[in-house]
Amino acid sequence: MNLTDLLDMAGGKGSVGQLAGAVGLGDSQAKDLIGALSPALMRSIQKQSQEDSSRAGLESALAGGSHQRYIDQPELMQSDATREDGNRILGHIFGSKDVSRNVAAQAAEETGIDMDVIKKALPLVAGLAMGALSKKTSDTGSGGFGALLGGLLGGDDGQSGGVDDLLGLAKKFF
Repeated sequence: MNLTDLLDMAGGKGSVGQLAGAVGLGDSQAKDLIGALSPALMRSIQKQSQEDSSRAGLESALAGGSHQRYIDQPELMQSDATREDGNRILGHIFGSKDVSRNVAAQAAEETGIDMDVIKKALPLVAGLAMGALSKKTSDTGSGGFGALLGGLLGGDDGQSGGVDDLLGLAKKFF
């Protein structure tokens, strides 16, 4: 399962459409972009979940349910507050703007979407990822959090390739 599938299962189709409109993409391009960004986002979230102190914060954020609003209220994808929250999410999961820029650059290369559009979309996609994870975690309970991430990352869609190389490249900046 990938992030696009998770969004579909969480009822996020409307949010994807709103994200597309917020950054000037068609729905199909938005789905392609989410697919390109998904491995880096999910791997970073998984990494956070493996560190005890980070995991507690992540589980608390998911259990709080405040991110579910990005799924339940698709119109929030048009909000500056959503973009700001998404940037905070990116700061937590990537730890650096350099990593975000590298992820955006790889997605631009993969999708052919302009880098500036991707930079605008990335915080919104991060919010959607947290919203979908929050919604799915509330469905499965916090004990299902690790299994949920494992399913996203270890699925048989093969979309995780190249992310380790990207994160390795990003580490060279530190």
